[in-house]
Amino acid sequence: MSTFTISGSPHIHGDENVKKIMYTVVYAMVPAMLVSVYFFGMDALRVMLTSVLACLVFEWAIQKYIIKGPITINDGSAVVAGILLAFNIPANIPTWMILAGALITIGVAKMSFGGLGRNPFNPALVGRVFMLISFPVQMTSWPIAKPLFAPALTDALTGPTALGLLKEGVGAGKTIDQIMVDPQMPDYIDRLTGHMGGSMGEMSAIALILGGIFMVWRKVINWQVPVSIILTVFVVAGIAHLVDPQHYIDPVFHLFTGGLMLGAIYMATDMVSSPMNMTGKIVFGIGIGLITIIIRLWGAYPEGISFAILIMNAFTPHINNTFKPKRFGIVSKK
Repeated sequence: MSTFTISGSPHIHGDENVKKIMYTVVYAMVPAMLVSVYFFGMDALRVMLTSVLACLVFEWAIQKYIIKGPITINDGSAVVAGILLAFNIPANIPTWMILAGALITIGVAKMSFGGLGRNPFNPALVGRVFMLISFPVQMTSWPIAKPLFAPALTDALTGPTALGLLKEGVGAGKTIDQIMVDPQMPDYIDRLTGHMGGSMGEMSAIALILGGIFMVWRKVINWQVPVSIILTVFVVAGIAHLVDPQHYIDPVFHLFTGGLMLGAIYMATDMVSSPMNMTGKIVFGIGIGLITIIIRLWGAYPEGISFAILIMNAFTPHINNTFKPKRFGIVSKK
């Protein structure tokens, strides 16, 4: 009697590979990269180039001299990690701090687990949280966004983010109406286009959404994770706003400020650290949305998407075990 040996999944053949997928993500981030350069100029280029080159060099060095395995820096995963790390930090941060963040991103969060496909946490977010804890002043000093070729409207070099202004105002006992008339608070057009303070990847919701649509169209990501995150934040923030509109801002504000769009579209959708099943992806996204808005509304920190994604990354194996796809064929009970 002949037997069949079934290899590991996937069993569907196609022309997609890791390199094509990774560079599709890079192409999707081009609009946000251009917006960052438009508002932060050469500093944005310095941060992105330093981060990407450092991630490539660290991965090459670890593979060649420590792991002593095949060199895989051409697959594009280190490039994606470098861009995402750059998107999560201020454009005015010192170069040596970027190198430290890149080392943690590649050396600790990725290669220490065995490289691409084995890391339980999103590498760029691990690097970003390491930098936030290690360099809190530099990581929360946001440069003033100044469009290229436009005259400077202020002599200040740094300023607060929209979420920072909101958190400070609420903490000082101000109402939402009083907070929103602050001249430093960006209006809705500025929030959509990116003319406000923040990390480079927080700048333009429009650019990030365009990249997300491109990735969904190319089937690089599924819509379930970003949509469930965004809807959860919108619903919870909306309920809080309806209950007390003078202390909780409208939910649209939360969607287009901070790193929500960046995290929901580009980081929570990481194939390695997110659930495989569609139902699991929705549960994963709801969890991220809940943790994010809880931190934003009642936590001490104005932003929560990075912590929310890392926390839910830890639950991914449990979500995969809970929401398993339907089995086909006969299952042996031996």
